[in-house]
Amino acid sequence: MTNSGGWITHPQRVWLRKAFFQIHLWTGVGIGLYVVMISLTGAVLIYRSELRQYFDPQPQVVRISGPRLSAAELVTATQRIFPDGSVAVWTDPEEPTHAVTMSVASAETGRQQFLFDPYSGEYLGHALPWGWRLTTWLLDLHDNLLTGETGRIVNGIGAVLLTMLAVTGAVIWWPGLGSWRRSVLVDWGENWRRLTWTLHSVLGIWTLLFTLIWGITGIYLAFPGLFTTVVDYLEPFDEESFDPRVGDNVLYWFTRLHFGRFGGWFTKVIWTLVGLVPPVMFVTGLLMWWNRVIRPKRA
Repeated sequence: MTNSGGWITHPQRVWLRKAFFQIHLWTGVGIGLYVVMISLTGAVLIYRSELRQYFDPQPQVVRISGPRLSAAELVTATQRIFPDGSVAVWTDPEEPTHAVTMSVASAETGRQQFLFDPYSGEYLGHALPWGWRLTTWLLDLHDNLLTGETGRIVNGIGAVLLTMLAVTGAVIWWPGLGSWRRSVLVDWGENWRRLTWTLHSVLGIWTLLFTLIWGITGIYLAFPGLFTTVVDYLEPFDEESFDPRVGDNVLYWFTRLHFGRFGGWFTKVIWTLVGLVPPVMFVTGLLMWWNRVIRPKRA
C-alpha cells in the first residue's frame, strides 16, 4: 500500500488492491461451485430438526397371519432380497402387529435398515422415510463431503478460502471516502455489465459479517482440536472447578452461530435467506470473470 491517504480517497490506484483483486478473482473461480453447494445444503440443514420431526419414522402395521418367523428365518428372508449384504435383526418390536427392522450392511451402501413382515417374510421397503434419508445425506455432504475425515479436512481448507474471499472482497469493495455511500446500493438503471459488478459488490458487503462467521466457524468445525488447544493455552482448565471457561462458551457459540441455532424462527429465516446469496455471488462473479478474462482472449 503506497500511502494511507491514497487508500482512503483513491484506493483504485493502490497496487495492493489490485493484488487483492487477483486473489479474490481466482479464489472465487476455483471454489465457486464448492461454496454454492455448501451454501445451499447449509440453508436446508438450518431446518434439520424440523425435517427430522416431520419425517420421523413410524412403525408399519402388518396383519398377523400365522406363527411368527424366528430370527434366523427373518435373516434368510432378508438375504433373498439382499444376497450380497451382511444381515442382522435390528429391531424386534413387542407389538405383534408391527413390522421388524432388518439391518443390511454392504461395502457399496454401508449399513441400512429395511422393514419385513415378521409372519410372511415379505419385504416392505426402507425403514426410514425418504425425507429422513435425504436430510442425513445432506448433512454428510455438508459436513464431510461424503468422504469422512478426508472431506472434513477439505471443508476446513474451504472455510479458510471462504474467509479469505470475504477479507479480500471487503478490500476490493472500498470505493473511497467520497463515494462509499453509493456503493451500498444497487442502481438498477445501469447497463448489465455495470449492474453485474454493482450487484456482486453490494451483496458482498451487506453479507460480509455472515460470510466471516461461516468461514471462521467452519474452520472450527473442521479442526476443533486446534481451537481447543488455543483455549487450553490461554485459559488452563481448573480441575477443582466445574465453571465453564470463557473460551468454552465462545466455542459453544461457534456451532450455534454457524447454523443459526439461536433466536428462534426469525434467526433461521435470516440465515436461510443470506445462505442463498453465495449462489448469486458466484453467478455474478462468473459473469465478471468471463467479461474481464475470457471474452478479451476470445476476441
